[in-house]
Amino acid sequence: MRDIVQLRPEGLYCPAGQFYIDPWRPVATAVLTHGHGDHARVGMGCYHTSAEGLPILQWRLGAQDYRAHEYGEPFTLGGARVSLHPAGHVLGSAQVRIEAEGQVWVVSGDYKRQPDPTCSPFEVVACDTFITEATFGLPIYRWPSAADVARDIVQWRDHCAARGETAILYCYALGKAQRVLAELKPVIDRPVYLHGAIAAGVDVYRRAGIDMADTRLVIDADAARETPGTGFAGELVLAPPSAAGSAWLRRFRKAQHGFASGWMRLRGNRRRRNMDRGFVVSDHADWPDLLRTIRETGARRVIATHGDTDALVRTLNDAGVAAETLATQYGEDD
Repeated sequence: MRDIVQLRPEGLYCPAGQFYIDPWRPVATAVLTHGHGDHARVGMGCYHTSAEGLPILQWRLGAQDYRAHEYGEPFTLGGARVSLHPAGHVLGSAQVRIEAEGQVWVVSGDYKRQPDPTCSPFEVVACDTFITEATFGLPIYRWPSAADVARDIVQWRDHCAARGETAILYCYALGKAQRVLAELKPVIDRPVYLHGAIAAGVDVYRRAGIDMADTRLVIDADAARETPGTGFAGELVLAPPSAAGSAWLRRFRKAQHGFASGWMRLRGNRRRRNMDRGFVVSDHADWPDLLRTIRETGARRVIATHGDTDALVRTLNDAGVAAETLATQYGEDD
């Protein structure tokens, strides 16, 4: 039997259905797993997406030809029966289940198994072949409780307050910022200030009914003060990584800088980014959850993409699972 998902210059292609999954070049028909920039690009003829993810694509890609589907609702493309299932990565993220030519394949996109109040939880989908991400495919990557991390962030803010400093936390504008705000809601006692790029995504999530900590725009708070840049001591500010080292930071007289990412599991990454603090919170599966997910799918064949694929494939092969790597153009979340 031929592979029902194949790698082409445009991306992952299903010949039976004549569609691509998260293509990186313009194609006629795209099925998208989620809205991060390495998976969702402009230039496609039409976009199939989850109904939950539609507002995200409209925000990120603007007006396009969208076809929205409820989770688990099958639809037909050519000779393939397709359905989208929750991936637990960010709001609207989906795994793509493809049934064609007597086979069932699942393309995971990015996913995580940790509880997350901002998106639907991951759903295990049985399949013959599982194409899995491996962003954090090394045994060292194991995630602490996000609730514990939220309490650590508040303690850091309070430490900064005692020193007359602003606590500036860098996080991705789609998914990470909203999850941090949702985890902070039960433990924080005052609003969190936002960079404009973060605020846009927060607004999309709020319109989708996601409950998060109270927020204020930095620029609005600045405009209301006689002396711009004053009054942020002791406050928590969320900003995208692109703001680090930018002129936007000049408004904060004294500040400490932190980063929220799974990459902060390694202290060297924090030092290379010149951060005062690193908070380990990730929207991807850690090592134990990668192995657990692969086992629970019952897949006889596993294809690992984008990330630390070699260690994962070697571990699976040693355990008697047929596993291999596939080079794609997916990378950083935003």
